[in-house]
Amino acid sequence: MRIDPEVSRKVSALALVLMTLPMSAFGGDITLHVEPGLSVPLTEPQTDEFGAGGSQQVKVLYGLTPYLSVGPTGSFMFLSADDDQTESGVAWGFGGGARLVRPADERYYGIKPWVDADLLYVRTGELSRPGFDAALGFGVPLDEEQRYWLGPFVRYLHILQTPKRNGYDNGDAQILTVGLSFEIGPGIEKKKETAVAAAAPTATPFVSTSLDEDGDGTLDADDRCPLVAGPKENGGCPEYKKLVVKKDKLELKEKLYFAWNDSILQEVSYPVLDEVVQALTENRNFRVQVEGHTSSEGGDDHNQTLSEKRAEAVLDYLVAHGVGKERLVSKGFASSVPIDTNKTSEGRENNRRVEFVVSFILLNDGKM
Repeated sequence: MRIDPEVSRKVSALALVLMTLPMSAFGGDITLHVEPGLSVPLTEPQTDEFGAGGSQQVKVLYGLTPYLSVGPTGSFMFLSADDDQTESGVAWGFGGGARLVRPADERYYGIKPWVDADLLYVRTGELSRPGFDAALGFGVPLDEEQRYWLGPFVRYLHILQTPKRNGYDNGDAQILTVGLSFEIGPGIEKKKETAVAAAAPTATPFVSTSLDEDGDGTLDADDRCPLVAGPKENGGCPEYKKLVVKKDKLELKEKLYFAWNDSILQEVSYPVLDEVVQALTENRNFRVQVEGHTSSEGGDDHNQTLSEKRAEAVLDYLVAHGVGKERLVSKGFASSVPIDTNKTSEGRENNRRVEFVVSFILLNDGKM
């Protein structure tokens, strides 16, 4: 089996064109994944006839969710002959499959692990056979906008021999490939926009008919939570596990985590936000401004957009879990309000945060 130079040239040209196209040309959330690698046969008779060779796989992946993508796959493999009497081995594969990926996370230095699998139609010489492959790897972003990714992978290919044919190898072929994958995606939207100060949420007056509306022993004038009972030493508020109700804010005891350099909330943050929902449900007179903050890394425009989108993502979570949207506004501050130094990784981690600023008006006997 010999490589057709004309076919090889066309495939290489197509791959080059695809790699240079912006992902917006495909429309939707599309990612192009390219896998050049070193391939070795694992089973006889391929191990007796062929040595190591090269391979190239190209995937066009459409993101159904932040965690799941599907799309077509095309591959080409070349295995070198062990002696002059044997022709080199060539295999073409076409099919499609699915990929599971964990979005890049700041806690893990932006590394994005993935695992995928494909069902394939494989052409080897004069034979057409079914096959499948599976792989795992991870990517590291090469740029701030996460358009380009690079990382190692290992892929297992299994070509099925069915039905049996006289004069041909009737055993399954198993091949292992390792290499570096290159990925081009839509990246994080980066747009230049002027930050517009969000209006503070309008506070609907709460009219108290007594000096201690919730009967917890803390007078309404001093009660941080006048509608729900709580111990006096806690400002008249319940003792929440993951937050503290301060005079002008909900202070979280745990950080909120997002996908690295993105506004996708990580599941580890859900219990914290669920308790924020509980606090806002119990304290219906609270009006909250959700504030997003970043560290000083990256450009000002990008940080402003990122802080706004993270604040919006938190607001959307609260609304989706029953908090009235009229009680909430969101605002991004980029890196303009640091609470720690930006010269250390720990300080920058502290500066990347979301805060909940609370405002409410309490009326007692017609007086503010």
